[in-house]
Amino acid sequence: MLLLAHPRSDSYCHALADRIRTVLTGSGLDVRFHDLYAERFDPVVSAEEAYTTGESVESYLAREADTVVGRHRTELRDAAGLVVVHPNWWGKPPAILAGWMDRVVVPGVAYRLPDATGVPESLVTVRQMLVVNTSDTTAEREDAVFGDPLAAIWGNCLAPYLGDPVFVRRVLRPVTDADDAQRAAWLDEVAALTAATFVR
Repeated sequence: MLLLAHPRSDSYCHALADRIRTVLTGSGLDVRFHDLYAERFDPVVSAEEAYTTGESVESYLAREADTVVGRHRTELRDAAGLVVVHPNWWGKPPAILAGWMDRVVVPGVAYRLPDATGVPESLVTVRQMLVVNTSDTTAEREDAVFGDPLAAIWGNCLAPYLGDPVFVRRVLRPVTDADDAQRAAWLDEVAALTAATFVR
């Protein structure tokens, strides 16, 4: 499953996702690609979705009337690998991708919590996970001032709920000032990283 979250169709994130998709499909893998903005994925959890009655939260959330969300849930449940490409916006993913997590990675679909310890039991088959981020903050400033909140979101928060797949993340920075040669080199690097992570 390959997720792309960037609103501009001519973005560098799109070029990265296209290259990743080419590597995966060229290796014979079945890729379920989702450009969340192009698909107009609805990231908003409705009051009805968030409301729980006497039934368990897990069974309530696992029922989903939105066919698009339902398809994403099925694809995530069946995916052997997950790739996510997005920019770093204020130390977080774009809202549409955060909403994807809110609506797709839910109890009864991606995981269950068998007891109050909070240790998740994964219900998905994801074995490898690759996250590629673009950023305009230098590594030195990121580390000194902000830390790396995206590493915490993807590696520490989300990955354990997907069964702790092999997790790889690459941050490309600073992108805005990068010339064509640097951007081409990053595309090659990400292609090689994709092949090393998913192609056996």
